Formats: sequence, structure tokens, C-alpha cells
Amino acid sequence: MSAIARVMLEMGYTVTGSDVAAQELTEKLAAKGAKIYIGHTAEQVHGADLVVYSTALPKDNVERVEAEEQGIPILHRSQMLARLLNERTGVAVAGAHGKTTTSSMIALVMEQCGTDPTYIIGGEIMDIGTNAKAGKGKCVVAEADESDGSFLQYHPSLGVVTNIEADHLENYGGEFGRLKEAYVQFLNQIKPDGVAVVCGDDDNIRELLTKLSSRVITYGIENECDYSAHQITLGDRRVAFTMKRGTEELGSVELSVPGRHNVYNAMATIIVCLEAGIPFKDITAAIKQFHGAKRRFQVLGESNNILVIDDYAHHPTEIQATITAAKATDKRIIAVFQPQRYTRTFFLLDAFSRAFGEADEVIITDIYSPAGEKQIEGINSSKLVELIKENSNAGARYLPTKEDVLSELQNRLQPGDLVLTMGAGDIWKVGYELAKKLKK
Repeated sequence: MSAIARVMLEMGYTVTGSDVAAQELTEKLAAKGAKIYIGHTAEQVHGADLVVYSTALPKDNVERVEAEEQGIPILHRSQMLARLLNERTGVAVAGAHGKTTTSSMIALVMEQCGTDPTYIIGGEIMDIGTNAKAGKGKCVVAEADESDGSFLQYHPSLGVVTNIEADHLENYGGEFGRLKEAYVQFLNQIKPDGVAVVCGDDDNIRELLTKLSSRVITYGIENECDYSAHQITLGDRRVAFTMKRGTEELGSVELSVPGRHNVYNAMATIIVCLEAGIPFKDITAAIKQFHGAKRRFQVLGESNNILVIDDYAHHPTEIQATITAAKATDKRIIAVFQPQRYTRTFFLLDAFSRAFGEADEVIITDIYSPAGEKQIEGINSSKLVELIKENSNAGARYLPTKEDVLSELQNRLQPGDLVLTMGAGDIWKVGYELAKKLKK
């Protein structure tokens, strides 16, 4: 929402907006000229030509109700984004994991290489300091969110799918098959002269390839694909590899972000940028300047040889990938995870319980649940800790609150430790506060 607001401001529109609390992004919007209201009241939509809302906003919200009564057109966030993306050369990045990092990489490379893209990203690009920009170039780069089906609003020129996993099934009647069919529809909505860029190492994507009507480019490490990565070298907060197109060696790629999962993100980025007409050598020079998106393996502080890193990982696959990337630091890993949503915890309970094997210590906090979500009987963090102890890490512990976690870490940390806070809720606050206290 903040990204769309920023782009509309830069395009010259008058923008107002409301939220339940002030935060860094709302302050940045206000500094650019937006009128920000804290709290929701009917009067705040008066005078608007268009009202845009997010999935988090219920139908009975006073501003939505007032807009309807006033006859003001109302669009979902995805419909507003679709207006921007579908009219130009849209680059829409979908997938269970890697959307924010891959779309951020693409935006940064295009920006560095002078194509002046418009981009609307879910997380702030660390090297640019913002999550959105209204560019004058032909490309519009954005994440395409499958969680609520809103990615079906898009008709991109370049559609990327990084991977497909059984998540957000509460929005698909609990059926993974329905989610996969939604991905097929998304890829078949690519413009006739466009291309689908998909990961050929993902079993669920490979299963769908015969159903796609658009031109398809595959990339991977394990399977035979159109583009492949070889000679992968994983390091402390970095990775390098050689990229091939078929049997042709394109050259070496160096990244300033860690982990094998970022090799996949980089490959998707490189293919998209090649398709956009940017030379390989320019792409690789730019991609090395990418130091991540906010809350994606973000280093919050390093004091007395204690490293604090925060990551948005909230799915078992993401947790495993993030812990594996952290292992390259050769530090003792204390993984702090805050589950998000009772529904996700319910559907993925067994997978969560098996995701923490590579951590040295595991701390689980209470489930972070959005307002209005109903608790599911028997689904709680204590139950998750029991299963983690059985299935992947006997050292798992349950500490209910962020305050409990912060106090415990302050008392027990030693030089050589790495604290890794993970989750889609507000667990990042522990990481920030801990880094601040360690610095003092």
C-alpha cells in the first residue's frame, strides 16, 4: 500500500491515507507530501476521486462504507497496481518464497543500468532506501501476491514464478490443487509476446509446464534447464556462481547476499534483465551492488563478535534456507521464531517442526495473529516446541513474549553467537532492541 501511495505521489496525484499506527513508511510518505491519518473515520475519504484498500481492511471499515455511500470508486490494492503494470512492460514476480528479494534485485539492476523503471516492492530495497519509485522507463516491476489470489489481476510482459508451495490454503478452500491452478492462470495471462520465467528445480512448477500457453524460460541448478548455475561458492554473507545459457557459459556472478536460495533469485533476475535488453556484463556489475531488502537476512548489528540478523522467513522452507545461509558465518546460531497465523501453523505444523535442525538453539514465541483471526484449538507454540524437540532440534524452548526473549538473550549470549530473528509478525523488534543494547 505504501509503495502504491509513493508512486502515485511521484506521478503528481494528491494522496491521503490512514493506518492504525504511525510507522517509518507512513512518516516517509508524509515527508513526500501525503496527508496521513492515524485511525479510521468516515470523513477522511471525503473529496477523494478514488479509494484504494488492502486485503487487511474489512468490508465494514467506516472509510470503505463511507466511500460506497458517497459513490467514490473503490479498488483493491492489486487492482490499482494492475492499472499501472498492465499498461506498460510489466514484470510481475510470484512465488511462495523469494518474491521481495527477486523483485528488489530486478528493480535495482534496472535502476543501475539506466532503464529508469517504476517499481512497487513489498520490502524496502536497502541500497536505494525505498520500496517504490515512479520511473519514466517502460518497465513496471512488482510482486504478484498469490496469498489472496490478487495476482490474477495482472497481465504482465514478463511473469516470474520462483517456486510453488502449499501456503495460504485457507484462501483456496484448503486445496493445494486450486492454488496450483491459480498459478497456471497467472502465467497464461502473460501478454502474447511475453515470457514466463520459472524455476525448473521446483517439482510443482515442472508439473504445470504442459498447461502453459506462453513462451517459457526455465532456470535451475539440479535439473536440465534453459539457464543453469554451476561452481556455486557459498560464503559469509556472499555467494558466487557461473551461469550458463544451454551449453554457453555467460560468465561469473558475484552476490553480496548469502545462500543457495539467492542463486535462484539472481538467476531469475538475470534472465528478466537479459529479456529486457540489458547486457550480461552490466547485469552482473549491478547485481553485486545488491545488499538485500529490508527484513531479508538484514544485519541489524555486530558487537563483541555477536551478530544479530533479522529475516522475514515465516514458512518452513524459508526458515531452513535462512538458517543454512547463516551457517556460512561459522557462528553458533540461536534461531528465534515467531509463528504467524493459526491457519498457517495448523496447515504446516509438521513441516515447521522439521525446519530447525541446523540451528544450535531454538526459541519459539507465541503465535502472532492478525486482528480477527480465530484461534484453532490445540494449535499453539507450546505444541510446536514439543514437535520440534521430537523432529529436528532437542534444544527448542518456548518463551511466550518478546520481552522474555530479549531478557533471555541478554543474559546468555557469548562472543561467536549469531541471533537470527524470523517471522512475518513483529519479532524484528527483538532484533533491533538487542542490537541496540549490545552496541551500548
